[in-house]
Amino acid sequence: MTGKEEKVTGRRVVVTGIGAICAVGNCVDEVWAGLVAGRSGIGPITRFDTEGYESRIAGEVQGFVPAEVVGKKDARRTDRYTQLAIAATDEAMRRAGLGITEANADRVGVIYGSAVGGIETFEVGFETLLAQGPRRVSPFFMPMMLINMAAGTLAIRLGAKANNFSPVSACASSAHAVGEAMRIIQRGDADAIVAGGSEAPVTRTSVAGFSAMGALSTRNDDPPGASRPFDAGRDGFVLGEGAATLILEEREHALARRATILAEVVGYGATDDANHMVQPAPGGAGAARAMGLALAEAGIEPSDLGYINAHGTSTPLNERLETAAVKRALGDAAYGIPMSSTKSMTGHLLGAAGGLESVICVQALQTGALPPTINQETS
Repeated sequence: MTGKEEKVTGRRVVVTGIGAICAVGNCVDEVWAGLVAGRSGIGPITRFDTEGYESRIAGEVQGFVPAEVVGKKDARRTDRYTQLAIAATDEAMRRAGLGITEANADRVGVIYGSAVGGIETFEVGFETLLAQGPRRVSPFFMPMMLINMAAGTLAIRLGAKANNFSPVSACASSAHAVGEAMRIIQRGDADAIVAGGSEAPVTRTSVAGFSAMGALSTRNDDPPGASRPFDAGRDGFVLGEGAATLILEEREHALARRATILAEVVGYGATDDANHMVQPAPGGAGAARAMGLALAEAGIEPSDLGYINAHGTSTPLNERLETAAVKRALGDAAYGIPMSSTKSMTGHLLGAAGGLESVICVQALQTGALPPTINQETS
């Protein structure tokens, strides 16, 4: 993203609204204030009993009451990941001032990603099946757990009738949502897209599964210091939950309704390592190609970049290969560009990570401030 007015071919895509909820805060202003202050949102897991678990820490959203956001009835009929998506989207829509009516509904879409969707619903439904039999499984079990249900629910709430789907690409899901939303607007299939992602993975099976992979930090005695991107002592990532939404619009559409333009999305690159189920390609080759594609489309030089929000998961392998990818894509300019990982404070939101970090980049452009990487003590 850029705050400049670079020339972009075709229909130009801008950001007119943002919303976020995560362990650091329940709205954009709270999240941003916490991040620039270097405040960690990581703490002991409270959503289930962690007795016997190797990792007992996570970035949980605090003070969130679903019934206040979606109503008591719908709170019982939606998974937490959908509820978080609604909270972030309500904020983004308010900030954008975008009204959806019968006159424009066909030109507004929802592209909203997630990696695991309603996994809490899946756990509850499976337990009910085993303990009480198939007739006791809730009729809402299937729609609540589907990964595209957040996207569908948002479209129904907003009355958005253009493109609607959910990218499912692990940690890249909501980044893909933003990129594909850009493409849809560029080719003229919509004038505005609600884009982003949501995740509520702080559940028994998620934590057990990632622990079995050896992927999670076990610094249970120091939750705020557990997520340590780029630190030599990093021992794994910390799960986080939350959601983030960006309202993308065709630039002339936004100007016509006198919307405030927060940023412009000028380049998007997507590649595949075709290397390993969980390990990046040697030398960060795939990530480097994606960065190169985004820069080429934007028509800007690496030296024009003002900030990189790193994936920075706090795992031994990621940071080494991500650093290699940045150097490979940007050359000598890489050494002069500020880069940080806000996962050090939010935890890893899996499929919602890219959406949240896109919102953070918009805030960096708007305020001129850059959030730090906390807990980076030893290089």
